[in-house]
Amino acid sequence: MLADITGLSRHFTPDSLRAHLLERATRTPDGCLIVHGYGARRGTYQKVAGRAWAHIAAYVVFVGGYDPALDIDHTCGVKDCIEPTHLRQVTHAERCRDRRQRPYCRNGHVREFDETTGRYRRGCRACNREAQRRWRQRQAAEVAHARATAGWRRGADVPPTGTP
Repeated sequence: MLADITGLSRHFTPDSLRAHLLERATRTPDGCLIVHGYGARRGTYQKVAGRAWAHIAAYVVFVGGYDPALDIDHTCGVKDCIEPTHLRQVTHAERCRDRRQRPYCRNGHVREFDETTGRYRRGCRACNREAQRRWRQRQAAEVAHARATAGWRRGADVPPTGTP
């Protein structure tokens, strides 16, 4: 059972691991049990008890029946939550399918909905257009600089005389 958890320190028993997780966790008003693992970042997956992921260790000791071929999904959407009622085992494909996409890009533009896939387009057209404009400006500046350093005359398609 505990041998299925990758990176778990070998000195833990199910009872000691359960106690270790509970002493490192705090309950939030929305019902999540937030674990404080190694490091200072919150809102991300946490590692505890060696190099083991806290949500996997919590699923093993609180729920049981862990299959390493499946992923552990948080129904609450909080990555550092170890509340047993918020954890479920799903396939990787199902976990990716359930992932929520935001209807706006990171720059605030409305994303276009793709009817064939039933999802939002990955790239925003406005951001793509702006990126292409910046790329064209960079390319034009590089060409102008190269022509200026090589001594090309403006409007002429031939190099200056005297070059091999």
